[in-house]
Amino acid sequence: MGSGTLALDDFRGLVGQKVGTSRWFLVDQARIDAFAEVTEDRQFIHVDPEAATRTPFGGTIAHGYLTLSLLSAMAADAVPAIQGATMSLNYGFNSIRFLSPVRVDRKIRARFVLKEMKARDAGNWQSAFEVTVEIEGEDRPALIAEWLTLTSLGKA
Repeated sequence: MGSGTLALDDFRGLVGQKVGTSRWFLVDQARIDAFAEVTEDRQFIHVDPEAATRTPFGGTIAHGYLTLSLLSAMAADAVPAIQGATMSLNYGFNSIRFLSPVRVDRKIRARFVLKEMKARDAGNWQSAFEVTVEIEGEDRPALIAEWLTLTSLGKA
């Protein structure tokens, strides 16, 4: 992960604290179009710049799920890895709220707060992160979520 490696006890000591902020990620039309193709969600508000100019957004916007899908890259950029981790998995979300659209050619980044960390079974840990995805130059975030991950320590 992008912010170095921490021993398990040091990582656990971060509960209640901000653990990192990612770099800015550009959400351009090429990224939006590629996401539309992969997901087969080709709604005009995402892929038709001319038609989208007639909406309240004044142009295309990213899919909410595109913004959400970038959390993995943002976490890799911002959240320290746990020493001895052999695997980390997406476990799900307790909540997700899409608060503001991400307009084309805007940059986004995520702030991660470690809300909780608990042992699941031998060598496996569940973390809950409060995540806020900010839009450069805007006061209101694109999304907020409580994201759950599982990390395995020890043998692969």
